[in-house]
Amino acid sequence: MILVSKWYWTAGGFRVIMVGMKLTVRRSHERGFADHGWLVARHSFSFADYYDPAHMAFRSLRVINQDLVAPGMGFPTHGHKDMEIFTYVLEGAIEHKDSMGNHAQLKPGQIQVMSAGSGVKHSEFNPSKTERLHLIQVWIMPDRANLKPRYAEWTPTPEQLAAPKVLIISNDGREGSAHISQDADVYRVKTSSAGTVSHALRQGRGLWFQLIGGDVEVGGVKLSPGDAVSAEDAGVFAFKSAGPIEALLFDLA
Repeated sequence: MILVSKWYWTAGGFRVIMVGMKLTVRRSHERGFADHGWLVARHSFSFADYYDPAHMAFRSLRVINQDLVAPGMGFPTHGHKDMEIFTYVLEGAIEHKDSMGNHAQLKPGQIQVMSAGSGVKHSEFNPSKTERLHLIQVWIMPDRANLKPRYAEWTPTPEQLAAPKVLIISNDGREGSAHISQDADVYRVKTSSAGTVSHALRQGRGLWFQLIGGDVEVGGVKLSPGDAVSAEDAGVFAFKSAGPIEALLFDLA
């Protein structure tokens, strides 16, 4: 158990009490790994040929895959059902086609969100002949089955681009976020310099912080790119960095 600072508001301002808040660390090198030549992937949870009963999911969060896709390669048409899926592009571009008639290319900073619902087929390719595609794909289990499939894209505004913490996905679409059918808030954390990004986790909810780039310290735990930390104790979590970082932060029912 790792002790983490828990913050309380009093009439005199914030005060800190050290309590037994448990942080669970998932190191990058401990994730599942696959090298198919054209695809190099890391799996935070059991996926495809990688199976680990200790890492099946975290609350409604079922998949976090970090993929490197070679130029001109990708995933041919395949089906999904009853899953909320979003793809976050880090480098290059992704070309998406689906059975709903959507056809789009997305670039770094953009997100595509697809509710597979009652069933949908899609393909995902790297359209470049020279540049690799680097992406993170996330699957979140929906709050009910057999929803009508849908597709959306999220592109940050100039204000969102400059903000260190931005809500990108939610159940109600607030603050310009994309909608999914699950009580889950997903934030993009991205800074251009040293600083601290905080998040208040309410009682009964769970936090998963997936670091993409840079180095972060939270509750005395140091994280490197690809590392993650999760928690299920309420409190304020302060993610401190000595330089630029990029991450995804999940606040889950």
